Amino acid sequence: MTPLRRRFIDDLRLKNLSDGTIKVYVHAVEKFARFLGRSPDGSTAEDVRAFLIHELDCGLSRSCCVIQRNALRHLYMDTLGRTDELKAVPRPKRERRLPVVLSREEVQRRFAVTENLKRRALLMTAYDAGLRLSEVLNLRVDDIDSSRMVIRVRQGKGEQDRYARLSLGLLKLLREYWRSGRPESVRFPGAHPNKRYDLATPGHISKKLCRKAGITKRVSRRTLRHSFATQLLEAGTNLRVIQRLLGHSNIQTTCVDSHISVEELRDAPSPMELLEDPEADDGAA
Repeated sequence: MTPLRRRFIDDLRLKNLSDGTIKVYVHAVEKFARFLGRSPDGSTAEDVRAFLIHELDCGLSRSCCVIQRNALRHLYMDTLGRTDELKAVPRPKRERRLPVVLSREEVQRRFAVTENLKRRALLMTAYDAGLRLSEVLNLRVDDIDSSRMVIRVRQGKGEQDRYARLSLGLLKLLREYWRSGRPESVRFPGAHPNKRYDLATPGHISKKLCRKAGITKRVSRRTLRHSFATQLLEAGTNLRVIQRLLGHSNIQTTCVDSHISVEELRDAPSPMELLEDPEADDGAA
């Protein structure tokens, strides 16, 4: 490992960024170094500009381009000590895309084909409690509080602890899973009993299960969380309550995760019908 790479990683750790974010940022700087064909410590803002344009021309999404620019901004500001140098490089505007949401029937089909008890318990915890997969994988055995019917989430996004809801159905499933495997410390261990699953593993499993259930939607590891939020909204749950359950500090983030309420879309009046039936306009008012 080069001294620059070591210092860059140490700087990111000192800023208390998550292991996943550090991995993504280090990969972005590696790509930049390969593009330059030399160490990035002697690079300029024009080099960064040329790199980002090259990435966009190669088909990189603008959201990923923003991540790469953020990584290089950390490199320049914190590691190289060149604070103002990237201010002249424009920040790409992120695309706004609607998240993929599964219907209740699709969720039922998906879990119906999940025969492995550990996988079913893991994915149902993500869905029923609205947790991020990283939060599920970090759960410990003593994080399930059946006396208060809550799940303790340790150091979720933003390095904050919080409590998530524990339903009776999920508690029953988690107890069944615990009796079958009796995990010692980590609730969902990987190959080693005291080490968690690799983060990418549940995402791959989820996609395979969707294909097995005949679901053709392009799901991601966040699909269950989006489905959780949207289905609660359709059931009439207050948006502030959904915000608390998801662990969002900003209500706008909750709106993005849960704004595709099909029921609300269906309930909106049709302008064409209002034109054809004037009395309907009075009723809508």
